[in-house]
Amino acid sequence: MTANILRLSPAAERNKHPILEKLREHLPEEASVLEIASGTGQHAAWFTGQMPRWRWQPTDFQADALPSIRAWAAEASAGQVLPPLQLDVLAPVWPVEPATFDAVYCANMLHIAPWATCAALMQGAARCLGTAGVLVTYGPYLEDGVSTSPGNVAFDASLRSENAQWGIRRREDVEQEAQRAGLRLQARLALPANNLLLVWGREP
Repeated sequence: MTANILRLSPAAERNKHPILEKLREHLPEEASVLEIASGTGQHAAWFTGQMPRWRWQPTDFQADALPSIRAWAAEASAGQVLPPLQLDVLAPVWPVEPATFDAVYCANMLHIAPWATCAALMQGAARCLGTAGVLVTYGPYLEDGVSTSPGNVAFDASLRSENAQWGIRRREDVEQEAQRAGLRLQARLALPANNLLLVWGREP
């Protein structure tokens, strides 16, 4: 039965190792993490399997994603993965306690969601993070003064043809929304396949 529920993202399988390597550098060994747009649930299960003192709260906008998230946690015997919650980033109130998380983690959401979700993510993360907490975003970005790979150019065109509200975001535009929420870019880390992992923290 569980096998029928499990959804598999090849991209999540490929990128889990390099992402975890960087998360270990920026998160404490014992941490409470809120994941936005958990998707299949693969990252929640695998990351906590490698870091048993991370307590992980997965969420997703799509209610039909929640069974797969639960199934991946059960498959990995990841007891520190909490029951997934349905969460709409655009909602003014999120179904979690404010100021209680060491990290908010969001992978591959901004380019497949309306631009308004970027500001909402930044504002919501600022509400949910503790004083020294960080927001970690992962995915493809466009950057001023940095050549865009042919693959990302094609990917961006494909996204925009599928939905006019989608598309790879300029890092500088994302940074402006973060600053409005009181967050600043602390680290820009290049990962395989022309993706970036960005770490955001509170303004000093």
